[in-house]
Amino acid sequence: MADSSTLVGLHHEEESHPELLHHFADVTQQRDAVTLGMWAFLATEIMFFGGMFCAYLVYRTAYFGDFAAASKTLNVNLGAANTAVLICSSLTVVLAVWAAQTARRTLLLIMLALTMVLGLTFLGIKGKEYYDKYEENHIPGASFNFQNVPVPSQPGEYANPRHAEIYFALYFCMTGLHAIHMIVGLGLFTWLFFMAWKRRLTPTYYTPVEIGGLYWHFVDIIWIYLFPLLYLIDRHR
Repeated sequence: MADSSTLVGLHHEEESHPELLHHFADVTQQRDAVTLGMWAFLATEIMFFGGMFCAYLVYRTAYFGDFAAASKTLNVNLGAANTAVLICSSLTVVLAVWAAQTARRTLLLIMLALTMVLGLTFLGIKGKEYYDKYEENHIPGASFNFQNVPVPSQPGEYANPRHAEIYFALYFCMTGLHAIHMIVGLGLFTWLFFMAWKRRLTPTYYTPVEIGGLYWHFVDIIWIYLFPLLYLIDRHR
């Protein structure tokens, strides 16, 4: 049974850190538990995306020429632009964490807002790419059309439409799930912006920004892998 001094200490801890939940002994324990939970969640996400990466690599090895032909129809400039956008958003997330740690509330709000703007920019560019594929009838299904498309590095050879359709099925699944994660991230950063606006984030309590940053960096890293796998197949001369 806890003595009176222990109870007084716990009461003082709760008053000093109102964000401390009752089932944690102190702020450090709470922060460590939340961080461990996020890393465990990201581990499951790695396994989730890892299955799709493995499926993609198997089919790419089997139908490399057809996948290369399908990849050549993607707009590599838009893909590169999206890569640059996400790299910049990772920088704004790092600056947001630093601003939260150093009690720079205005900078924190600006960096969170910039991160959301960059995330929306990414989704807008991706939407343009999806619309282009729709116009070109490259969406897998009954209307899919991929006839007489030459295979890079194989003069006189044309891509097999069935194999190209597999490529686009994987393309839409992988980039679509990535986009869903981006939308979840935007919702998370909207909540962080609200907390910062209400002055609930302080130099002693910035864990939500750190955790949100971990999630955002993970989504960015997934795209860093997707870009060369999907856009840069057999692009060399």
